[in-house]
Amino acid sequence: MRSARLRRTRRASAVTLVSAMTLTALAACGTSSSDNDGDGASQPSGSTDASAPLDPKTKVSITIDCMPPAAKAAELKEWKEDVAEFNKTYPNVTIEGRSTPGQCLEPPRFTAMLKAKSQPDVFYTYFTDLPQVLSEDGAEDISAYVSDKTVPALKDIDPDVLGSLKQDGKLYGLPTSNYTMGLLVNRKLFKDAGLDPDAPPRTWDEVRAAAKKIAGLGEGISGFGEYSAGNTGGWHFTAQLYSLGGDIVDTSGKKAAFNNDLGKQVAKNLHAMRWEDDSMGKTQLLKWGDLQKQIATDKLGMFLAAPDDITYMVQQLGATYENFGMGPIPGGKNTLAGGNNYMIKKGISPDKIKAGIAWLNFKNLTVGKGQFDWDRAKTDSLPVGLPQPNFWLNESKKTDDAGRAASATMPVANFRTFMADPVPGKVEPPKAQEIYKVLDNVMSGILTNKDADVDKLLSTAETQVNQVLANQ
Repeated sequence: MRSARLRRTRRASAVTLVSAMTLTALAACGTSSSDNDGDGASQPSGSTDASAPLDPKTKVSITIDCMPPAAKAAELKEWKEDVAEFNKTYPNVTIEGRSTPGQCLEPPRFTAMLKAKSQPDVFYTYFTDLPQVLSEDGAEDISAYVSDKTVPALKDIDPDVLGSLKQDGKLYGLPTSNYTMGLLVNRKLFKDAGLDPDAPPRTWDEVRAAAKKIAGLGEGISGFGEYSAGNTGGWHFTAQLYSLGGDIVDTSGKKAAFNNDLGKQVAKNLHAMRWEDDSMGKTQLLKWGDLQKQIATDKLGMFLAAPDDITYMVQQLGATYENFGMGPIPGGKNTLAGGNNYMIKKGISPDKIKAGIAWLNFKNLTVGKGQFDWDRAKTDSLPVGLPQPNFWLNESKKTDDAGRAASATMPVANFRTFMADPVPGKVEPPKAQEIYKVLDNVMSGILTNKDADVDKLLSTAETQVNQVLANQ
């Protein structure tokens, strides 16, 4: 499973292609593969039916993105185990993992890979990457290859998640993980402030009231934290606006939609928390990683996050799972959603496509196997119990939830309110990173200037976003 740090490299990176986060230690994936399908590695399967599963006798070699590096010993061990298990069914399929230490999916490298057509046969992307991949003609339409014959649990995958991988009714990827944002809380500080960590705030008024109580503890503790730099401010402005039922871009996709009462409500509430309540701390211009450090050291009460932020804080910052909990995003109308997936390289042979889908089905889309083998993950001291990936429905969800709970390495009860009342997910706007860069100015203006003119900040941002959308 991919970490929050790597996923955010492109989700919240600057348009100038300078990453807003330092994630080097956790990244692990590949950026190159052979483009030659005529090298003798593949022989026809003998079936012209794209929807039929790969014939186990077919001999084929495929390159797969994001094999864990040696530094992630447990994950690499599990990868090798999964290859061996996969080969029991498909003994003639050679899996060639690609692993690149460092930020393999940082924007410059990803863009260069697509332009050079050097992506592996099965390559890793984020849900928001589909337009860029298609603009470079980089991914196969796999609609004909994906059915309940090749992906038996297909009917149990959330259709909204699959929908993020479609364009014009065509399917271009299969999901690995997904996330929705919620309110991450520091349970210790909630208790110290006389608040119930099992009942996190459900409205922004409640957030404001709780933040004041937590900040009242003193000792440099902030009640609520927000980003305002490196595109992360615009990303979180979007999340807050979504939570109130607003939009960043209108339904045409060509005009900004945030300079209205809801946008002003977000901005004015944050300005009041920062300057009237003094509940957000004096240090601002924060980006991804800063709030995690604050809450992990008991200096911050709450902020908006995805569940796997907690794993990063435990594994990299020395925090403990027991000290954190999550509730739904305040407001509860919608929450920003995203995730990651694999696509199949355009132009490879049908047998390679089938082999790639067979591998993805085994590794990422089979309850109890691959990434969903929770008992193995616990044995290997990997985190179990976070409410993501969370794309299963029906019987698959029941089975996976039970297995996850049985092997949990963290107190799953801390996420009960987050899971019990799920908020509808809403994907990022078009030209997201360029828009987030503009909206960073709104967030930084609000949080660094007591005399900020909210109306002017939003009006200026509206003009700039309209220019961005006009250049699509």
